[in-house]
Amino acid sequence: MKALVKFGRRDGDVEIQEIPESEIGPDQVLIEVKAAGVCGSDLHMWREHHSWKIKLPLVLGHEFSGVVVDVGKRVNGFKPGDRVACETAASVCQQCVYCLSGNYNLCPHRLGYGALVDGAFTRYVAARPQILHRIPANVPFEHAALTEPICVAYNALVEKTAINPGDTVVIQGPGPIGIMALQVARLRGAGALIVLGTNADTERLAVAAELGAHHTLNVQQNDPAALIRSLGDGFGADLVVDCTGISKALQQSLELVRPNGRITKIGWGPQPLDFNLDPLVGKAVTLQGSFSHTYPTWERVLGLLSTGQINLKPVIGGIYPLSQWQEAFLAMENGSNVKSVLATENEV
Repeated sequence: MKALVKFGRRDGDVEIQEIPESEIGPDQVLIEVKAAGVCGSDLHMWREHHSWKIKLPLVLGHEFSGVVVDVGKRVNGFKPGDRVACETAASVCQQCVYCLSGNYNLCPHRLGYGALVDGAFTRYVAARPQILHRIPANVPFEHAALTEPICVAYNALVEKTAINPGDTVVIQGPGPIGIMALQVARLRGAGALIVLGTNADTERLAVAAELGAHHTLNVQQNDPAALIRSLGDGFGADLVVDCTGISKALQQSLELVRPNGRITKIGWGPQPLDFNLDPLVGKAVTLQGSFSHTYPTWERVLGLLSTGQINLKPVIGGIYPLSQWQEAFLAMENGSNVKSVLATENEV
């Protein structure tokens, strides 16, 4: 079967290759992929701009939905024909304190799809039934495939961070996670919602405005601090959400946040910090990291998709066959798409 494979460590070492069809064990389910979202991390691996460990060769893709086509003999609860979305934790030890406490996203032995286990930019994927979720009948596959990035935002802004009704919330970066964070913050009752971007984000900032941002601002052309000081009592944002992974964004967040405020960092980035963190102390600011998600989050997010409280129509800029993967990647890289989706079901 065809798959989009990262085969080397150089910029651009990604191509479609033929790989053997996936096989399942007695405790696994075989999924025929129907839609798979392109993540910023896929772009980083394409360009070899990442800092996390991966295996090579590697089938990319970790945001996906599909149909169950086979089940192992020891699997109960799923049958061929079931429409499912799949989590990213392909394998965990199920024995450490994090697994046993339900925080398996932090398992030190976790192997994620599209990083240390072959991912979903192909036709079939084997999965543990423990990470499968039934898709509501009114949610299309291309929307269900984006459950994962919504869960990243939900975990960060619901489970890890307190948001009070009326809070001023600044979101740095209008990429996929930033746009999802915007929608989750709105559902949490945030007051003024401000989304910050750069020259490359013109179209994505327009999507943010369409989805409820009260202010959008290009930080390369305007001073965000002046805008934030003009809101409310002038002391700054109650919460700044860093969805960029750029060290300079964290420095900026320390300037924008109010004393006793909160910064939640979601974005990954390999750059070292080249500034001091004294404002974190002087302002008594809480800095919170957030990573991945667990089973209950997926169930809640699929419910939000089913009831229309998360809107993905302006987010998905294009749906592409696997053979047009490079066009899909480039559309996200140049900012014309917030999100590209690969419709892999037509590939053989």
